[in-house]
Amino acid sequence: MARHPLSLISAWRSLIGHRALLITMLKREIAARYRGSVLGMFWSVFQPLFMLGLYSFVFALGFKARWSEGDGSVSSYVLVLFAGLLVFNFFAECFNRAPTLILGNANFVKKVVFPLETLSVISVAAAFFQFFINLGVWIVFYLFLQGAPHATLLLLPVVILPVGIFALGFSWFLSALGVYLRDTVQVVGLLSSLLMFVSPVFYSIDQLPERFRTLLWLNPITFGVVQAREVLLWGRGPDWGFYMIYVASSLLFAQVSFAWFQKVRKGFADVL
Repeated sequence: MARHPLSLISAWRSLIGHRALLITMLKREIAARYRGSVLGMFWSVFQPLFMLGLYSFVFALGFKARWSEGDGSVSSYVLVLFAGLLVFNFFAECFNRAPTLILGNANFVKKVVFPLETLSVISVAAAFFQFFINLGVWIVFYLFLQGAPHATLLLLPVVILPVGIFALGFSWFLSALGVYLRDTVQVVGLLSSLLMFVSPVFYSIDQLPERFRTLLWLNPITFGVVQAREVLLWGRGPDWGFYMIYVASSLLFAQVSFAWFQKVRKGFADVL
C-alpha cells in the first residue's frame, strides 16, 4: 500500500504539480453553485446583504446596539458588523462543508492518481472567492456611508491569510473524520452556531469581563475578526507580534491536521 507524505511541504508540491487540475475544479466548483439558478451570481451578493439586513435590524434597531469606536450611529454599527461577518462567513463556509468533502466526492477516492488533499484546498479557495465578493459589497457600502476607505484596506489579504490556513487545517481534519463518523456533520453544524456567538462579531471583545477575554482569544477566528476591523475601519495596521504567533499557530495546526488526513486516508475506500 502506498505511503502518503505527511509534511505541508509535500502538500504544497502536490498543489503545484496539480495546479491545472486545481484551477479546473475550482472553476467547476464556483459554476456549480449557481448552475440552474435564475439569478445566478446575483445570489452571491444577495445572501450576505440579506443576512446583514437581518442582523442589523435585530441588533442595531431592535437591541439598540452600538460600537465603542466610531460615531455611534446605526450606519457605523452596520459597517463594523459587516466587517466581522466577512471573516466569520468565510471560515464558517469552510468549516461547515468540511465533513462532507470526501463523502460527496467518493468517486475520487478509488482513483489512485487523484490528490484527495486538494479537495480541501478547492473548498477554501471557493470560500475566498465569496469572501472577496462580500468585501466588494462592503467597500460599496463604505463609499456610500463614509467616503474613501483607509489605505490599510490593502492589508486585509495579509490579515485573512492565517484564517484561511486554519480553515484549511479544519477542512483536512473534519473531511477525514466525516468519512468514519457520519455524526460529524450534525456536530459541526452545532459548533458553527456556537462559534458565531463566541466570536467578537456582534460585540467588541473589550465589552467582555477580563477573565473571558483570554478564552475568546483561543477562538481561531477572533484575531482575524479583530484585525480585519482594524485595517478596514480604523485605519490601523495589524499587531505584527501577535500576527506572527497567529501565523505560526495556524501552520502548526494545518500540519497536524494534514498529517492526520494522510494517515487515515488509506481506509477511505474500505469505509465508502
